[in-house]
Amino acid sequence: MATIATKRLVLITGANGGIGFELAAQLMKKGSYHVLLGSRSLEKGNAAVTELQSRELPGSVELLEIDVTNDDTIERAASSVQRNHGKLDILVNNAGISAMSPPFRQQMRDAFDTNATGPACMSIAFAHLLRKSTASPRIVNISSGVGSIARRLDTSSPMYKAQHIQYRASKTALSMVTACHFVEFGPEIKVFAYDPGFTVSSLGPHNNIESGARSAADSVMPLIDVLEGKRDDEAGKLLHNTGVYPW
Repeated sequence: MATIATKRLVLITGANGGIGFELAAQLMKKGSYHVLLGSRSLEKGNAAVTELQSRELPGSVELLEIDVTNDDTIERAASSVQRNHGKLDILVNNAGISAMSPPFRQQMRDAFDTNATGPACMSIAFAHLLRKSTASPRIVNISSGVGSIARRLDTSSPMYKAQHIQYRASKTALSMVTACHFVEFGPEIKVFAYDPGFTVSSLGPHNNIESGARSAADSVMPLIDVLEGKRDDEAGKLLHNTGVYPW
């Protein structure tokens, strides 16, 4: 049986539910991963860890308290990983919000803080640990095709009429964060943006089966291909399950 020291170490932010939780579960099924389950709520994080451990999966998991809008928690988390593991193989910047509570200026602030500034700060804080990896280190920023400027202007796009400027703009900003870190951290660390698609989650009121959202399990499987190096020739781009979105 693989020990924690021999497993790939993956940190997933916002992993107490939705896509982050499902990604943790699917990676643990493989047995070759140790998951650092990032959660800003200790209560929800502990509940998620307990649920994963109850499934008796071959992989392993531990809770890591992280609020991507709080630098103190990010620094403590990075120090904890340094102290306990000495390196990191994969960082998945998954935490995100729709920021739909008015007023509009606050919506913009909240969306950018969590969806763009948070991943940027996380990647910078953990870059030195990723550089210590010998297992093809990578950063995957969970994004959205609605952040594509080209698709926003395309009248044939299925998301053409969707509004939510704060969410769209924050994901566009995340694309620039991805591009900058692709240049700054590469080629040693591979950096991607990835859109898992419209998925059942707590992101917004319409992320449910009734509105046509697909299951987290269906959204996560193509994402694992990115984590495992099957799309390395597309690093530095905004990927989705079957291709690449234009910026």
